[in-house]
Amino acid sequence: MAGGLCSICGERLSALALFSEGEARCALCRRLEPPYVKAAAYGSYESGLRELIHLLKYDGVRPAANVLGRMLSDAVVPLQRLFAADPMLIVPVPLHARKRRQRGFNQAELIARAALKLQPSQRFELKPVLDRIRETQAQIGLSRHDRRENLRGAFAVTAPQAIRGREVLLVDDVFTTGTTASECALVLRRAGAAKVYVATVARTLKLETQSARLEEQPAAMAMAAAS
Repeated sequence: MAGGLCSICGERLSALALFSEGEARCALCRRLEPPYVKAAAYGSYESGLRELIHLLKYDGVRPAANVLGRMLSDAVVPLQRLFAADPMLIVPVPLHARKRRQRGFNQAELIARAALKLQPSQRFELKPVLDRIRETQAQIGLSRHDRRENLRGAFAVTAPQAIRGREVLLVDDVFTTGTTASECALVLRRAGAAKVYVATVARTLKLETQSARLEEQPAAMAMAAAS
């Protein structure tokens, strides 16, 4: 992921947003700062990368986790300069127990374990301390508000003593609107985590560019009227 991206959530920014603001933040992060410090992703959730993730999640092709793990490891690199000297705790976003039984695995945990093989063992420590205690409906097609309501109270920390005062790297396969990452980060912070970072293999890039078009149209009309 490169180019004009939000410095916090990683959303793609329009030229208007880049040049009209003092810092590179999307409209959502300017309005409300997320509970995590920064999110990073390897690539856009489309074409070949989307297909590779689907091979793992829906077709059960577990070797795909090794490839996705290498991508996740690359995504973590730009975050490492922000990490404290203490070992970073890796926390995968959990599946509900029923969903995990159906699938046979949690793809976020498989990808995290594959990525850890490429990192110094003393630098990171895997801690699956998040649990999805309430089964939720699929997020696809829900508005941002409905996504938040759908996930409210869905996660809990099973071992607060393991994360209290520690920095946490939350890991998932895809960052869509950031609702899941924000809810998990909020739960981790409330349980005592000092800071939370987010790393995913893929990220959807659409929200800021869509809103940017709406912002740019009045600006363009105003310029035309003044000329």
